[in-house]
Amino acid sequence: MSFKVLKAFLAVFVLVALVRWIFWHGPVQGAEELPLAPIVDLHCHVAGIGAGDSGCFVSRDMRASWKFRRYLAAFDVDESELSEHGDAYVFERLAERVQHSDLVNLAVVLALDGVVGEDGELDEEETQVYVPNEFVAREVARYPQLLYGASVNPLRHDALERLEQAKAAGAVLVKWLPSIQQFDPADPRLRPFFDKLVELELPLLCHTGDERSFAGAQDELADPQRLVPALDAGVTVIAAHAASSGENDGEPNLDRLLEMLERYPRLYADVSALTLVNRRGHLDRVLEEPRLSGRLVYGSDYPLVSTPLVSAWYFPLHLTVAQIRELGEEDNPFDRDVLLKQALGVPAGVFARSARLLGIESGP
Repeated sequence: MSFKVLKAFLAVFVLVALVRWIFWHGPVQGAEELPLAPIVDLHCHVAGIGAGDSGCFVSRDMRASWKFRRYLAAFDVDESELSEHGDAYVFERLAERVQHSDLVNLAVVLALDGVVGEDGELDEEETQVYVPNEFVAREVARYPQLLYGASVNPLRHDALERLEQAKAAGAVLVKWLPSIQQFDPADPRLRPFFDKLVELELPLLCHTGDERSFAGAQDELADPQRLVPALDAGVTVIAAHAASSGENDGEPNLDRLLEMLERYPRLYADVSALTLVNRRGHLDRVLEEPRLSGRLVYGSDYPLVSTPLVSAWYFPLHLTVAQIRELGEEDNPFDRDVLLKQALGVPAGVFARSARLLGIESGP
């Protein structure tokens, strides 16, 4: 190596060290000991191609996208394995990861209903990804470390019956993704649906903020303030991702969510996906915001935590080099997500609150 090259390397090293010294501020809050109570990850996804009579499907556009192959890799499966073993193989791999986790006791696996047409039936042509309730309920019943998260598009003609069926099958919450399922959470026709959620004591986990995991999305439908009718009806609402991206009416979605917290004590937000590289900085604000104190719950957004979108190396101003290396050596994606968020200052109460919110007293 020539002296000029060595000099250049040293100059870059000194510059990086100087920048880190100037801007270093450590975690937003000091890392706290993890709770002794069970940690429940209430935000985990699955998908399938219809193998093994699962009823799942992925649209042609979505299946042709590089994102689909990346998601299968994150699930630790490929299409040939699904064809051979059926879509249930995704649950097997997921359950193994939770079982071998030292920190996460239980994971809520989310179904995903599709777009509904004017006839109140599933519109397969418009639906990008479909994961039926029956499939998820059947598969989680095989694994004590998995819980059932149902999904019901409220525009289905039998939506209330589907909610009752989901509750009877053990659902612990209902998941909405309005910007993909193409309905307005503020539609006045949904009041009976909200009343049924209250009657069945089912929390509503609803995506808030922009959506970039699919081929396309109607992001205005994920405005957190469209959830006001559900809250007025008495539904316990969890704003997925804490509305940490996008804006509506010229106002950041997170600000629109914060405005609602004082009025609605049943409004919570999860911290899923807040360590993704495209959401850096959002976690800082969420943790620093006093109005969110006591309202945050734990979720990972699995399998995205198993993709290159998440890495401790994206937080050089919050973590030491030793911490970054140690986190990089953690193989279990659930443990890695908990440890990264703990190191970044997510309070212990956040990890314990998911179980309490869902009425879960102990893990397997």
